[in-house]
Amino acid sequence: MHVPDAERWNHNIHYHRLLADALPAGGAVLDIGCGEGMLARRLHAEGHRVTGIDLDAHGIDLARAQSPDGEITYLQADFLTHPFTPDSFDGIVSVATLHHMDAPTALTRIRDLLRPGGTLAILGMARPDLPRDLPLEAATLLASTWHRIIRTQWTHPSPVAWPPPETYSQMRTLAESHLPGAHYRRLLLWRYALTWTKPSCRP
Repeated sequence: MHVPDAERWNHNIHYHRLLADALPAGGAVLDIGCGEGMLARRLHAEGHRVTGIDLDAHGIDLARAQSPDGEITYLQADFLTHPFTPDSFDGIVSVATLHHMDAPTALTRIRDLLRPGGTLAILGMARPDLPRDLPLEAATLLASTWHRIIRTQWTHPSPVAWPPPETYSQMRTLAESHLPGAHYRRLLLWRYALTWTKPSCRP
């Protein structure tokens, strides 16, 4: 049964607003691992020129069916090898996709595709650093249980990769080494947020 976007909720959708708010207004945006296109549709509705890319043919078919006007470009392709032109995008977003790839390679590719002054906003998944993260894991379990009680969880149709290869601390270190000045934040609901603005070219 089709569920309208406005009625959907899950751990990823919970943070879509955070990603959308991080982007510059009205730019060209790439959605890496766009799946069936929910975030891409949101960004398009907010005035962005959106390209979604995903390896999963089923997800791309669903995305295209829900954007019949063709105003969102959907590519069934590998983000790491698709021949995008460097400095093509004002914004790049990704939801629960980075752990499907080699993270250092993906971060380098993202850095190359952003225009100077462009912004990256990633919602990612990683493994906890145990036992240090046990208190936060317990808080996350309580928060997730509460949301599941008051909401109906929508199950996305995209492939699942588990467990993530990196821990939260390893992802922070990767971000700091590949994207100097990046802002990394651990979130509840077993997610982290990574934002970075590419330095503008000096005159």
